[in-house]
Amino acid sequence: MVDTHVDTTQRLIYDKSFDFGARNVDGSVDIPRLREGGIGAVFFAVWTPGSVTGNAAVERAVAQIDAIHRLVPAHPQDLSLAKSVDDIRAAHAEGRIAVLIAIEGGHLINRSLHLLRKYHQFGARYMTLTHSLNVEWADSSTDEPRHNGLTEFGREVIVEMNRLGMMVDVSHVSDKTFADVLEVSTAPVIATHSSCRTRCDSPRNLTDAMIRSLAAKRGLVQINFHMGFLGGAFREAYKANPHFETEIDSTVTHLCGDNLACQMREASRLTREIIAQGKLPRVDWTEILDHIDHVVQLVGPDYAGLGSDFDGANMPYGMEDASQFPKITDGLLKRGYSDADICKILGGNVLRLMQDVETIAHNMEA
Repeated sequence: MVDTHVDTTQRLIYDKSFDFGARNVDGSVDIPRLREGGIGAVFFAVWTPGSVTGNAAVERAVAQIDAIHRLVPAHPQDLSLAKSVDDIRAAHAEGRIAVLIAIEGGHLINRSLHLLRKYHQFGARYMTLTHSLNVEWADSSTDEPRHNGLTEFGREVIVEMNRLGMMVDVSHVSDKTFADVLEVSTAPVIATHSSCRTRCDSPRNLTDAMIRSLAAKRGLVQINFHMGFLGGAFREAYKANPHFETEIDSTVTHLCGDNLACQMREASRLTREIIAQGKLPRVDWTEILDHIDHVVQLVGPDYAGLGSDFDGANMPYGMEDASQFPKITDGLLKRGYSDADICKILGGNVLRLMQDVETIAHNMEA
C-alpha cells in the first residue's frame, strides 16, 4: 500500500515533542499507525507556503529534506529511504516502510533547474508544480491566472523532470497548467492528492475531462482525504459561510503563530468543533470510496489511488489517521472490487507509473 502525500514533515521540524517511533494521540502518521494501516511506502511532502519564496524557501526545503534523511536511520528496523520502485520493493521484502521525498510547490526550486536536479539527488521523486499561489512559471488552481498555464521556463521544468525520472504532480495546478503539462510531458503524469470535481466542486479537484485525459497518458488520480475536497455538501456550506474561515484563521494565528504543524492541527480541531455544533455537514470516510468509484467508472481501476494529505488537512470521520487504511480495503471488497483491482488502487498503480517514469528517463539518457 502506497500513500503518495503526507505532510508529517512539518511535525518533524516544528513539533519538538513529536516522536515518530511512538503511537501519538494526535496527528495522523507515525510508525505504529503506519504499521497498523499496512502502509508499505509513504511520500513525505517538503513544503513551505507559497508566500515564502527565494532563498528563504530553499533553506526551509533543505532543512525538511535533512529532517527526513535523519529520521530514516533513527529507525533502521522500520524505515528505509527509497528512490526507486526497486527500493520500495526491497524495503517491503525486508519488512520495512519505504520513505520517499516529494517537493510540494515549484517555488522551492527558486527558478533553478540546477536546484531541481539537486532535490532529485537528495531523493525527491516528484514535484507538485504549484501550491495555493502561482509560481513564476506556472498558474495555481487557487490563484488568479497570471501566465495562462505554463511559461516557457515551466515547459523546460517538465522536460527536465522527465529526463531525471521525477514524477510531475498536477495537484494544485490550474486547469490550463494541467493541459499544458499533458501536452509537454513524455512521461505519465500524476495528481498525487486530488479528488473528483464532479463529486465536490473545488478547483483543487479534477474534472471528468481532466481525469480522462490523464488516464489516456497512463497517469493517475490519487484521492485526497481532505473533507473540503471529498464532501460536496460540506464544501458548499463552507463557501456559503466565509466567516468560518476567518474565525479559524484568526484563532490559529493566535494559538500557533508561525508554527505550521500547530496551524494544521488546530485548524482541523476547530473545523470539527463547527461540525459538532451542526453548522457544517459531517463528512464520513466512505466518501473516499465514492471518489474512487467515480474514477473507476470513468476510466477503469488502473488510474486511481490514494494520496491522503494526512497531517496537512481535515480528515473525514473514520479516517483520522493511517491506522484506518484497512477500512478502504474492506470497503472496496464490499463494493465488489476484485483482489487484483484493489491491489492496483492501494499501490500497484503508483509502482507502475513510477516504473514508466524511470524507464522513460533511462531511455532518454541512453
